Amino acid sequence: MSDAITEFRSATESGDMDALARVLAPDAELISPLSGRLVFRGRDDLRVLLSAAYGSLTGLRWTEEIGDGARRVLLAEAGIGPFRLTEALVLRLDDQGRIRTLQPHLRPWLTLTYLAVRLALGLSKHPGLMRRAAKAT
Repeated sequence: MSDAITEFRSATESGDMDALARVLAPDAELISPLSGRLVFRGRDDLRVLLSAAYGSLTGLRWTEEIGDGARRVLLAEAGIGPFRLTEALVLRLDDQGRIRTLQPHLRPWLTLTYLAVRLALGLSKHPGLMRRAAKAT
């Protein structure tokens, strides 16, 4: 089996959302770093969310991977609009080696606010996704 983390890194850097979806567990979930309350679940909803998030970034580069086994941390740098963004992404793998949970930690605050506005605009086209995420809490 190929390494889901390596594939995730490559897919997000290149914008290949089909490849990204393939490394996610069917029941994968992401707790929103913007609200702390919205929980996005399932490969299809995460594909929409992550397409909007990573599609907003320019020059995404994963700079470091920490850990081994079922829990990893990836560090990244990217741009969004006129701002720079850093991310620490905690990933947990399932028994088949697919990504089961994603816990993004983003900074700085001003960049995160700008990203939130961009995501709100992109996700407004998918109201069902937002309702499902709000119910999951």
